[in-house]
Amino acid sequence: MPDMPATSTASPLRRVGVVVMPGFSLLSEACATEPLAVANRLADTPLYSLVTLGLDDRPVPSGSRQVLTPDRAIAKDDALDLLLVCAPWGEAPEPTLLVWLRRLAAQGRSLAGIGGGAELLASAGLLDGYRATVPWPRFEAVAGAHPRVRLSRQLFEIDRDRLTCGGGTAAMDMMMTLIATHHGSELAERVSAHFVLERVRMADEPQPSAPLAGAPQSLVDAVTLMEANIEEPLTTHELAEHLGVSRRQLERLFKKHLQAVPSRYYMGLRLQRARRLLRESDRPAGEIALVTGFSSAAHFSTTYRNHFGLTPREERLS
Repeated sequence: MPDMPATSTASPLRRVGVVVMPGFSLLSEACATEPLAVANRLADTPLYSLVTLGLDDRPVPSGSRQVLTPDRAIAKDDALDLLLVCAPWGEAPEPTLLVWLRRLAAQGRSLAGIGGGAELLASAGLLDGYRATVPWPRFEAVAGAHPRVRLSRQLFEIDRDRLTCGGGTAAMDMMMTLIATHHGSELAERVSAHFVLERVRMADEPQPSAPLAGAPQSLVDAVTLMEANIEEPLTTHELAEHLGVSRRQLERLFKKHLQAVPSRYYMGLRLQRARRLLRESDRPAGEIALVTGFSSAAHFSTTYRNHFGLTPREERLS
């Protein structure tokens, strides 16, 4: 579970600001704010007060050229509990915005970077020493420019008073987790049902397709085969035969694009599937071991602990 304050029985009205920069993703902005608005409608009392901000009060064009008109411009005295920063990738940061973000951080405000907004927080020095994630195409650039940020390739990160995600629908998963922390999992599940979501993805899931962007089709096909054969895993030799490549060629592809040998990557997929089943179902651990390709519960437990640092039983209790 992310490092966040414990759920309270009280329901204080939390003031949430959304600052949008030209070229921001309209999808990311909506995925971050709509869950909060729906939570307000489903609860007996308003839980979140939303205000849209800009560098000035002029309409802000999104990446799709649709515009969003801020309620007002950013101000020195913005009394916010949480600020969401929505921005495009790789843009030069506005000095005025960086100064304002640092001021909010000094006041103890929680800050969330959505998509390119995470990189803006890093540029302001506000992610140093924090776990954070950024859109996967920007990972290497941000890692090189901001070595003090503890970057991950996870779907989203919540570390104390900093929240980051790669944008898109990951923003919705992050905000659902926030709602569950503030007001309990029951409300978060009702909000999820409103959006007809099958499930809320966990923070520690990887950003989808990030490692495979631009990869050879044979590698994409290999990962697809792995994902389709979790219960009865294929050997590396069998994978190579299915794909019509040599085992050595397949191993080179995995090392070049995924920095892992096929067997290790495959094991990670199986363990991630097991983790989701442990968290989202009541199936016995022994049964989960079998459906994720382990011959015994003992082998499953040992492998799980070595990978995640806790046993399947401890996972359920966490």
